[in-house]
Amino acid sequence: MPILLWIIAATILGGVLSALAASLFLLVPDAKRGQWVPHLVSVAIGALLAAALLDLLPQAITSGGAANAERIGLTLLIGLLIFFVLEKLVLWRHCHQDSCEAHPVEEHAHEKENAHDHATRSHTVLLAQEQHRHAASGWMILFGDGFHNTLDGVLIAAAFMTDIHLGVVTSLAVMIHEIPQEVGDLAILLHGGMSRARALWLNLITSLTSVVGGVIAYFALGTAMRFLPYAITLAAASFIYIAVADLIPGLHRRVDPESGLQQFSLISLGVLLIYGLEVVLHH
Repeated sequence: MPILLWIIAATILGGVLSALAASLFLLVPDAKRGQWVPHLVSVAIGALLAAALLDLLPQAITSGGAANAERIGLTLLIGLLIFFVLEKLVLWRHCHQDSCEAHPVEEHAHEKENAHDHATRSHTVLLAQEQHRHAASGWMILFGDGFHNTLDGVLIAAAFMTDIHLGVVTSLAVMIHEIPQEVGDLAILLHGGMSRARALWLNLITSLTSVVGGVIAYFALGTAMRFLPYAITLAAASFIYIAVADLIPGLHRRVDPESGLQQFSLISLGVLLIYGLEVVLHH
């Protein structure tokens, strides 16, 4: 099968499955969903780190040659800094719960007002302002998610253009990570007053922007194959940054030994999942 078809199939399948899985989670009671999502996040951490350190980086070094190993390392460092800046610009932020620091959907307007303002402002105005903030946060989520998924498509394309097996592993890692993210995004959209049907459709559309990124990357990188090792390194940088800077800090909210052991076990499961897939694909 042509590489372009692999890229299109992987991005469509990944986008649809992650959006579908997130939609099914909405059928789960809030209390249960709140318990399960952190488990998915732990598995995603292991999958992302394994894909980056066991597949993407070794492949980048092999493709670029030992003589360019230092450039690969520099690209990795630059990639981490780029994703840090993107997150600071609120273009890249992954929420895995109904609220977070980047998307303060639970923040009430009266908490920022002084006592005099709170006493004089009507309850109706407060509710309207709060609802407006929730809606704005929802649209910001959609924009950021679409941008992020487009980049995912670029990374998947770069992986497939290097090696079909690497593309499959990368696509799986992306999809595993997308599920808890999509659950959080849907929760925020619904909290902002959006109807369930509209939230589901918009979430699916943003998930499929990865197809656009994949196709663009295929034609762009096709004329500059020498840049493929560095594109793969950027993919590894994104996976490492998401896992270490975004997901792992959330796990530290629970400090009891039992939770730590459970998180470690689920992270290990994510690593074994990617490693096992890699072994199967190469035999």
